[in-house]
Amino acid sequence: MSADAIAEPTPPETRAAGGLTGPLFVATILLGSFLLFLVQPMIARMALPRLGGAPAVWNSAMLVYQALLLGGYAYAHLLGRVPVRRQAAIHLAVLAVAALWLPLGLMAMQLPADAEPAIWVPWLLGASIGPLFFAISAQAPLLQRWFAAASGGRDPYALYAASNVGSFGGLIAYPLLVEPGLALNGQSWLWTIGYALVFAAVAACALLLPRRAQDEPHVAATSTPPTRLRLAHWVALAFVPSGLMLATTSFLTTDIVAVPMLWVVPLGLYLLSFTIAFAARRAVAQTLTRFAPVTVLMFGGLMIAGNHDSPELNALMALGLLFMVAVALHTHMYDLRPAPDRLTGFYLAMSVGGALGGVFAGLIAPILFDWTWEYPMLILAAGLLVPQGFLLPPVARLWRADARGVRIRVLVVAMLIALVIWFGLFGPAAMLGEEPLGLLYLAIAAIGLMTVGVRVPFMIVLAGALFLFGGYRSLAMSWQGDIRTRSYFGVYTITDLSSQKRLAHGTTLHGVQLEGSADRLRTPTTYYVPGSGVGRAVAALPDLYGGDARVGVVGLGTGTLACYAQPGQDWRFFEIDPTVVDLAKGPFSFLRNCAPDARIVIGDARLRLFEAAPASLDLLVLDAFSSDAVPMHLMTLEAFATYARVLGDDGLLLVHISNRFLSLEPVVAAAAKAGGWHAAQITYHPTIMEEAEEAATSDWIALSKSAGSIERLKRDGGAWRALEGKRDFTAWTDDYATILPVLRSLNKDLP
Repeated sequence: MSADAIAEPTPPETRAAGGLTGPLFVATILLGSFLLFLVQPMIARMALPRLGGAPAVWNSAMLVYQALLLGGYAYAHLLGRVPVRRQAAIHLAVLAVAALWLPLGLMAMQLPADAEPAIWVPWLLGASIGPLFFAISAQAPLLQRWFAAASGGRDPYALYAASNVGSFGGLIAYPLLVEPGLALNGQSWLWTIGYALVFAAVAACALLLPRRAQDEPHVAATSTPPTRLRLAHWVALAFVPSGLMLATTSFLTTDIVAVPMLWVVPLGLYLLSFTIAFAARRAVAQTLTRFAPVTVLMFGGLMIAGNHDSPELNALMALGLLFMVAVALHTHMYDLRPAPDRLTGFYLAMSVGGALGGVFAGLIAPILFDWTWEYPMLILAAGLLVPQGFLLPPVARLWRADARGVRIRVLVVAMLIALVIWFGLFGPAAMLGEEPLGLLYLAIAAIGLMTVGVRVPFMIVLAGALFLFGGYRSLAMSWQGDIRTRSYFGVYTITDLSSQKRLAHGTTLHGVQLEGSADRLRTPTTYYVPGSGVGRAVAALPDLYGGDARVGVVGLGTGTLACYAQPGQDWRFFEIDPTVVDLAKGPFSFLRNCAPDARIVIGDARLRLFEAAPASLDLLVLDAFSSDAVPMHLMTLEAFATYARVLGDDGLLLVHISNRFLSLEPVVAAAAKAGGWHAAQITYHPTIMEEAEEAATSDWIALSKSAGSIERLKRDGGAWRALEGKRDFTAWTDDYATILPVLRSLNKDLP
């Protein structure tokens, strides 16, 4: 039975409400969803200085959000067993109790130094925002059910589109408007005001509900319940877009381009897909769904190929693929929706699928796979689930044959795809290089277009495309076993050439070790050559601090800086990712050759430095920017205060600010001015000979509380210059920080 077929006569009080019902419910759902997606990044910013940036912290946080969302949907589902006015009374009471946790913020508790994130993070976040998140998360399914009762049985599912418009608004508003415009205290009070408005709006919605149980027969669960197969289908249709959204984010930042805030775009498209799929007007959703199989086929293989020549184009194709798949599967889910009396169960199944997709792509895949294998797996799953329909009448006639004729056609398709794969991997195309790949792509596309509308041959073509255009190469790398590894921080790939060994984190080079003689094995490369800022600072250590200088390095990488260590010096490295430690101690030999006794401290550097003894370092090197992302909490005034405490009075802080997407000079300059640091900056351009030995241009800033230390560093040579900030730039603090003013693409005048 369709949802539209169960409308009941409109109650008198509903008719009296006139046109108020729809706009009021839409506004209430919009505001609640806006707050829900505003609170997640807000609480993350609040927690970052206290919890650090370790992946176990954020994985635990994600599980907390998923658990609270599931709890809210389950609560809404259970509440459906009572009349809607009683539901309203109960929910208003829940909102009132949750208001005791306002204003929004973290509990004033300090975690133990050896706190286990799996225990303490859920406890801290659950105790800080759990009741508020739980109450708001139940809003969308509850209010849709109330709308069906208040409007006399009108289909409430279109209101879910409004819910996701609100979610998208909250997602975009935080990095673009809220974070740049307000400190965390102001953000907390903004959210508190929004919560009060939600409470008032929910109360107003409750006043429109039928006063008598007999006026709401359409709300009682009288329709046929969904089968287990239908429930599983709902879960699967929600699982794939949710997992693909996270997998796309990971794939883009790992294999295509590492751009700050890129995670916002896939999540925003994912939310917008609900708005289209659940809209009352069906033309856009149906059109996009019709052409989704073509998009999966045409873009899927190209994405797996991971061509870095056109990263922007690849990023657009990956985002287009995600959007089309999400719209198609969510539209199919909408088409399979139950009557409104089963609405909350439908959303509960959707929430379960979304949570499972997130857990698979965000938690399980980094453990199981050495590469982003979840991405092609989810593309295949999308091809299996996306609705299929013939695009052209001749194709429909081709496949409308008896069973034997269809089997023959499927066999022909399989043989053609096998032939194309052989030609690409072992035939003439393999010897001719990249040029014939375009022709092979056209061949697969032509065969694939003839299969759209027939599931099995379509999947054969899709699997063949994924295998040929990247799957085979990735499988070969995985079979080698020791050249690629993965952690929650990303994918690390080792390229072993005859003259050098390279470590890449996604698309960002993280270190190069020259091969050959013992001297070459010990030679610092890339950003750390002797002429760089850090090279000059380390060379000046004996003059500045004597023969027993104490050196700390935040960010281990391949361990290149270890080869500056001298006998008598005390070196320690702070590294957040244990996988990087294994790489630096295994395939790369800087540590073994140059500083085998150096201490390695695993964990978030700011937290570990906070635990260190005062004045326990003479030089601290801050080089913790992975894959061009910025650990924002390492660049705040409070972080610089920690660095000042752990350094001696004349200690030296070296900050590496080389970055493709951000100009970090204004951030450091503002921190230096606010903290009373003396500073100098150097940009080193290697010679042609040095470039041949893998030297790279680098930007370093030296800071010290002692003007004498900076002056002595300058006397040792190098084109040091005064550090110039950006006028009216606000220093980052734990309470306020935004990367918008330092994004190079948005600020063309930045150096």
